[in-house]
This record gives sequence, structure tokens and C-alpha cells, in this order.
Amino acid sequence: MNRFIMAAAASIIATSAAYAEVTEADLASDQTTTNQVLTNGMGRDLQRYSPLDTLNKENVQNLVPAWAFSLGGEKQRGQETQPLIYDGMMYITGSYSRMYAIDLKTGKEVWQYDARLPEGILPCCDVVNRGGAIYGDKIYFGTLDARIVALDLKTGDVVWRKKIADYKAGYSYTAAPLIVDGLVITGNSGGEFGIVGAVQARDAETGELVWDRPVIEGHMGTYKGEESTMTGTLNATWPGDMWKTGGGATWLGGSYDADTDTLVFGAGNPAPWNSWLRDAGQSNDGSGDNLYAASRIGINPENGEIKWHFQTTPREGWDYDGVNEVVAYTDREGNKRFATADRNGFFYVLNREDGAFVSATPFVKDISWASGIDENGRPIFNEDNRPGDPAAAADGKKGEVIFASPSFLGGKNWMPMAFSQNTGNFYVPSNEWGMDIWNEPITYKKGAAYLGAGFTIKPNYEDHIGSLKAIDPDTGEIKWEYKNDAPLWAGVMTTAGGLVFTGTPEGRFIAFDDETGEELWSFQTGSGIVGQPVTWEQDGEQYVSVISGWGGAVPLWGGEVAKKVNYLNQGGMLWTFKLPKQYAQN
Repeated sequence: MNRFIMAAAASIIATSAAYAEVTEADLASDQTTTNQVLTNGMGRDLQRYSPLDTLNKENVQNLVPAWAFSLGGEKQRGQETQPLIYDGMMYITGSYSRMYAIDLKTGKEVWQYDARLPEGILPCCDVVNRGGAIYGDKIYFGTLDARIVALDLKTGDVVWRKKIADYKAGYSYTAAPLIVDGLVITGNSGGEFGIVGAVQARDAETGELVWDRPVIEGHMGTYKGEESTMTGTLNATWPGDMWKTGGGATWLGGSYDADTDTLVFGAGNPAPWNSWLRDAGQSNDGSGDNLYAASRIGINPENGEIKWHFQTTPREGWDYDGVNEVVAYTDREGNKRFATADRNGFFYVLNREDGAFVSATPFVKDISWASGIDENGRPIFNEDNRPGDPAAAADGKKGEVIFASPSFLGGKNWMPMAFSQNTGNFYVPSNEWGMDIWNEPITYKKGAAYLGAGFTIKPNYEDHIGSLKAIDPDTGEIKWEYKNDAPLWAGVMTTAGGLVFTGTPEGRFIAFDDETGEELWSFQTGSGIVGQPVTWEQDGEQYVSVISGWGGAVPLWGGEVAKKVNYLNQGGMLWTFKLPKQYAQN
């Protein structure tokens, strides 16, 4: 009898554990499920919109801290993670490739995993990590030595650990993985080192590689261990052997559109930055476009085959990466669209079926490199605003210096925008800055910076750099703008309660009215916010969480702007807020 009871109990426990595992259906419904956050972007379409409206314009002033969690130690630097919420736990990543599991009610640490990073890693833009992904009974995240790790959700023990690429060649990994149909999908980082951008898919259970898709033409993809198809056509848009070290890092990860069963990844700058070495400076006939760098790419998740591409900056010569997130949404007329705010300063709308160009409008001021975008989606280049060819210089060492806007850190960099199903608008964290930039001779050397350019970033305006903008995607009209002294580097979140949340380098976590831009609430977190906020419902109360910890690319690459923000303190604190029940109806 006792054995029977024990067996029955074991069966119930096993069944409960099985039911507790995260499924593909759970991931598909992540945006509409309000008691958990399983994906980066609060849904794989990356809208970062919550249907929760308990917290709203009328009561947000009553939002109060519930608990705070310190990442501890001396490992601070930039904290860019987005929390994940599941089964009474919060999971965050930290700088230097760390993962934490935190009790959701108390804020107490349950376990911590620290990757054993080797000497000689080469991250270009701080030692950040942008988050993980949950599937089954595991959580997955990438490390700075270009590996992907699967950990047991309950214990933090390593289940498997696989190499994405060779860190000694300049590869690294900082993005949150994407999971679709049991595949863990990753990009890579390292565009400043002459690496080759790629998207890879692995079996979530074993970590074994299923397919690999390089995003620079001339390289061969693989499927189940065998060569599949070539990316593009060899030497169609690249001269000689330049494609072999062509850059195009897929460093921000991707989105998934379930309606068309398409992964959408962005590819970064072509390498080197010196566009004259890639024939990009000489010709506007397409031969120097350097595909598929500076592009958005639609990929079949089953086999890694490319469905379509759209290149935002052909003939790229200003480090205008094409990696910024592509958000699936439905416009006011019922059309299924993609939207992306590019580093080059233009806000693009594409057709979801085939990635075809629909429209483009400027979302920052003073764009100098192009006078506009033509009816086919191709930039109308200002040829005199390209850094000069060093070969044409008297000393052959430094090309003509030009001032270009936006700067190479972009009208918008990695920090994710949000879409509101309330207003139909996008909320875009942007920056108004430019740069002196020039080209220099360069040759490729494994593991060495491969730029062929110099630069100094400068503010375009005295009274602000950062600018949060509400943009109507149907017209490109900027509905409202919030100006910030320092550059904005944090993600944005919207809610059905009519709120827009984001943070500033000065440490303020702010809630805005989604229709007017009025500031409704703020909280000083003590360090610059460069992380990504989330919200969820727990025991009848709505919670909001964001990480605070100044860092990222601006202090490292920001030129005159870096001097402007050098007083800001580093940190490493996760702040969690709640709306107490007594205010829920007010």
C-alpha cells in the first residue's frame, strides 16, 4: 500500500513537472499571458506591449518599490538585461556573462551562474548581456567568449555548453537567444574584427547544431551537418576576397513572425569601415552594396534558408549597422507590417509577407549622409558626405574628414523601441548626435580591430542628446518628444494602461502618458539605466521591474559625448515596483 501511494505521488509530481515545462504554445502566447514573461521583447514579435491595465495613468503615481536586488561584487559595468518571469522566479543576466535566479516574492537570490571567461575575449562595446530565453526546463543565454549555455531552471546547473564561434578571432555574444519550435537561435557579435555574421539554430534539448546561415554573400550555409546553399552570389556585390572577412555581425538577435513563419535578423556593418576598400565608395550601381551587411533578413526557421532581404544602407560607410530590431505589427488599416528604426536615422515600414519596402521617414534631425529614401527604399546619397578615400590623400594615410549625422552610434542603437496597441504608435529611444569621421588604410589581421577609420562623436544640440519620440508608423509623424540631456540607452515598454516606461543615464525610471508624453511618475535608481523594463501580474497586483547600471558603448566610444557623461556612477541594482491593491481601482 505504501509503495502504491509513493508511486502515485511520484507520478503526480512527475506529471506536474512535465506540465510546468515551457512549451512552444507558451512562447507563442507570451504577450497575452500576464503572469509571466518568457521571451525577450515580451513576445517574439518584440512589441514590448503588455495588456495589463491595472496600473494606469490615474494611479501610476502610487507605484512603489517592492524589493531591490544587487548584482554584487566588483563586476559592474553596463547592465542591459531584460528580466524573465516564470513559476515564481525572475531570471536576469549580468555583465561578464552572469545569470541570476531570484525569488519573485522576496527578491532573494536562489542561484547564480558565472561563466568562466577566458583571457583575451574581445567585446567591442562593453561586457554586457541582454538576457536569456526559457524553454522546457531550461534557460539559455550567451557568453562573451561566443558560447551558448543551457542551464537547469531550478538549480542553475549546466546542461550543455556549445561554441558559437572562435573568440580569438574577435567573435563574442551578448544578445538574448530566440526559441522557435524547439530550436535555440542565435546570432554573433564582433563586427569590428572582420568576423562573418551568421545565424545558427540548435536543438534545445542537446545543443547540437541544426543549421548555420552566414549573412555575407559567398559563404556556404549548412543544414544537419552538410552544406546547403550559398548566401547570395559570389562577388556580386563584394570585390575580390573582401567577403571572407566581411563583417555583418548579427549581434542584436532577432524576432519571429508567426503569421509568416519567418525569423527576422539584422546584419551589422560591412568590414572594414573604410568603404573604398569594398568598392562601396566608388559605385552606386549595386556592385558595391556589400550584401547582406546593413540589412534585415527573413529566414526560414526550419532550415536557415533566406526568404528575403531588405538593405537599409547599401554602400555603407558610416557604421550604420542594420541590426536594430524588426517589430511585427498590424497598422490601422489592417495591413500586416514590420517596423524598424535604423541607425542611419530613418524609420522603415516593410511588408511582412516578403520584406518589401513600404515607407521610410526620418526620425532624427540633421541627417547628412542621404537626402532621403527613394520609392524603392534605396537611399539618395549625398556623395560629398562620405569619408574621403585615403588613397586619394596626399600622404595616402588619412582621407578627407567629414562631419556626418547621425553618429556611428546611430539615430537609434540597440535599445529596443516599443509598440502600443492602445495608440498604434511606436515609442523610439533616439539620439541627436553626429561625428567627425575619416578613413585610413587597413589590412585584416585575425583578432585585431578592422576599421580603417577614425571618429569623434559630438552632440548636435546644446540642450539635449537623448530624445524619446512617439511615432505614427502610418505617416512618420512625430506625435510627441521627450528630450534628455544625456544620450538615451535604455529599452522602452508600453502598457494597456496608457503608459510608456523607459530610463535615463541619469538614473531616472520614468512613466509617460502614451498620448501626450506627459511625465506621470519617476524614480531615481542611483545609476544609469541601460536595461529593459518588464511588467507582470502577481497575486492580484501589477509589478514593474528594470535593472540599473550605467555602461554600454557610450562611455567607451562616445568621444566628446563620453566626456559629457563621465560623472555618472556605475551600478548593478535590479529594482522591482508594485501598485498596492488599494490603489488598483483609483
